[in-house]
Amino acid sequence: MHCSKVGVIGAGTMGQGIAEMLAAQGMDVLLIDRTYEKLEQALEQIELSLDRQLEKWAITTAEKKLVLSRIHKDTVMYSLADCDLVIESISEDLEQKKELFQRLDDICPSSTILASNTSTLSLTEIAAATKRPDRVIGIHFLHPVSKIRLVEIIRGLKTSEETFSFTKQFVENTIQRTGIQVYESPGFVTTRLICVLINEAMHTLSERVASAEDIDTAMRMGYDFHYGPLETADRMGLDALLVAMERMFREFGDVKYRPAVILKQMVRAGQLGVKTGQGFFRYDKDGDRL
Repeated sequence: MHCSKVGVIGAGTMGQGIAEMLAAQGMDVLLIDRTYEKLEQALEQIELSLDRQLEKWAITTAEKKLVLSRIHKDTVMYSLADCDLVIESISEDLEQKKELFQRLDDICPSSTILASNTSTLSLTEIAAATKRPDRVIGIHFLHPVSKIRLVEIIRGLKTSEETFSFTKQFVENTIQRTGIQVYESPGFVTTRLICVLINEAMHTLSERVASAEDIDTAMRMGYDFHYGPLETADRMGLDALLVAMERMFREFGDVKYRPAVILKQMVRAGQLGVKTGQGFFRYDKDGDRL
């Protein structure tokens, strides 16, 4: 099965990153959201991302224009009918995702693969809302999508071998990422493991064992992490992190997934990390540490 056009639903941070990356890899992308205002804001952010690459001589002006020309925007779901693959990237709400997949099932041809970028939710449960559970799969990108070359390919209970094989080829050959096969489990691999590390780092900070700066320095220099656990939390979004941890705590019932008190306090205070400019550290509008 050839994939020439991909639909991306949700023009938030992850949807923007996915759309930009796909377009940079030569794909025609249809970006869908509820309002044109959100879509215009998303295109502005994508252009800013490309401008930053342009400043660093990573791309040319012609390449920037080409990427932007491949991203088409719409608020009408029926526009997705001619997409070979649709990737959902809306908020982590199971009922919303099930409702969306039910609509996609009615709109898209039976040959279309329906994928979710969920980081914690059950693919089996999402797929059950459709008449094609064998064509539903998880494609979990990590933020920032353009820089992180790993993709988790998650199989639901009824995901077919054909669907998995197509998705793996798409991930590895078409968009030049490394795909790992994951069988459904709360948090999959990356979210499940990183949340435990981040939670322990927050406990360590709360107990005043070391400062946030020194905790992150220890893990960056001692274990070759690109970001320390606390900066990673800021970049994930502390609100999204809290939702993921609470869901895994409910699913597993293990106290290691119980969110640290400081995480709840920061979310209540609106200090959500990079998106608000303040988390465990401070950030400018481009997401760089101050």
